[in-house]
Amino acid sequence: MTFKTKTAIPFGIAALMGATTLSAADLEFYFPVGVNAPAVATIQELTDEWAAMNPQHTVKAIYAGNYEETTTKALTAANAGDPPQVAVLLSIDLFTLVEEDVILPISDIATSEEDKAWIDGFYPSFMKDSQFEGKTYAIPFQRSTPVFYYNKDAFRAAGLDPEAPPTTWDEMIEVGKKLTVKDDNGNVTQWGTRIPTLGLGGAWLFGGLVVSKGDVLTTDTGTEARMDTPATVASLEFLLDLAKEGVMAPGGISWGDTPKAFLEGQTASIWTSTGNLAFIEENAEFDWGVGFLPGGDGPGAPIGGGNFYIFQDTTDEERAAALDFIKFMSSPASAAKWSIATGYVAPRPDTWETPEMKAYVERLPQALVALEQLPYAEREFATFQRAKVTQYLVDAIESVVTGNAEPAEALKKAQEGADDVLGEYN
Repeated sequence: MTFKTKTAIPFGIAALMGATTLSAADLEFYFPVGVNAPAVATIQELTDEWAAMNPQHTVKAIYAGNYEETTTKALTAANAGDPPQVAVLLSIDLFTLVEEDVILPISDIATSEEDKAWIDGFYPSFMKDSQFEGKTYAIPFQRSTPVFYYNKDAFRAAGLDPEAPPTTWDEMIEVGKKLTVKDDNGNVTQWGTRIPTLGLGGAWLFGGLVVSKGDVLTTDTGTEARMDTPATVASLEFLLDLAKEGVMAPGGISWGDTPKAFLEGQTASIWTSTGNLAFIEENAEFDWGVGFLPGGDGPGAPIGGGNFYIFQDTTDEERAAALDFIKFMSSPASAAKWSIATGYVAPRPDTWETPEMKAYVERLPQALVALEQLPYAEREFATFQRAKVTQYLVDAIESVVTGNAEPAEALKKAQEGADDVLGEYN
């Protein structure tokens, strides 16, 4: 495959010139927000802490929008020769960033034995989409899996055990029927569940359905999309079954207003990111719980969220400062503060051993569910030409849930489109 090529500034020149201290550097740090949480304020607070500890540097934290907007802005700046030195971007953007030749492997910068031990200290599940061809390109930060949020009060009202959320697709339908409430005119006032099916959020959750059927949507090569398989067909049929059985509203369901629908009692359960944990805790006026995503043949979930990347058109001093900044942001104390503020899964075991995190999970045991689900999770849909290839999957899901296509037909069409795009890489 052919990638863009640039003349990168070699790392290590400063060391060869005899530098013995970390020289001053000015950093720009792009970051996104993809959940309902006080993320901007927490990022700024952590950034200010690092700046106070490193007065020889300056760092400007720039909120750049949602994930897609942040990636677009970072790529535009990089291709114009003025990239941010460091950014949090989607983990699944790795292939795009490699192909555009705008990022550096962090393992080429973090080369000491201490650095290598630090890289090895992250959960292996989060490193699956942080590495490519034997190198570590990114460091996990705001990582997540979706989980099953449910209203325990609604469970009690329906005569269900509030400590026993459904674990299988069949149970989802059985329990969902009992949770669905109608008024005297037959209008639904509370749905049994709500699973977003539109856009990239819908495609992300769809990946969890597929994993629970023992398959994956993509592999670590970046050149293979698996949209037309028995597992994908079964997963799309299940989404239709939820609507046919009267458990979930028919038609497309959006990502953004799903937590709000849960909080307002429009649905007794939802599938959404663990990154919404803090938002739901703060706003729920009812007893609520969290469980694994109910699965087809067993547990399964997609891994999502963002990683730290260091960009190429940077000086030795900037790279060294960026690496130090990333180490600080992923340190146990910083990661604990970030996880508690948002609900994102702290990506290293040492964070969970801090007094702050221990007190947090003692107060909010729901925070442990995403971590416990991690061994059953797989990488999110990611390929080269990701935006184009993923759109075929998005279109397939949306066409089916809106009643404009049948699952097998839609997925076959999506597979053909993906194969056409990825053919040049194989």
